[in-house]
Amino acid sequence: MTTIPSRLARTVRISANAGEAKARARSLYRDWYRCAPEMVTIHSLTIPPSLIRSRIRAEYERYRYVEDPKVLDILVQKSRQDFQEVMNAWGQESHILGLILKDKTKEPKTFLQKFYEGRDEDAVQIASPPTSYP
Repeated sequence: MTTIPSRLARTVRISANAGEAKARARSLYRDWYRCAPEMVTIHSLTIPPSLIRSRIRAEYERYRYVEDPKVLDILVQKSRQDFQEVMNAWGQESHILGLILKDKTKEPKTFLQKFYEGRDEDAVQIASPPTSYP
């Protein structure tokens, strides 16, 4: 299959309300879901399409309760960009596996775990941006 960059390109749209944004998100979810077997074929992945579909579902479930149309528009746009890159074969296999297989949930750390690592990123707040002096 040849790569046609404009094949999956979409213009950026601003949703008038949350319902419209959610409809766009559902449409994009269906696009991801339908193209899982094609992703495996294009990139010669060693994982089944069912695993890709379950990860896609998990990612969409993660943002299920987002109600702000502006936030939904940004999430849809980023996902649309990833979808276009995957389907046009612009990414390497490691990029695809990182998108699909990487677990994006952050485990909460205890005080001792942070102490042993030598940092407490949650408590540190930078007062001003770093400046470089000659």
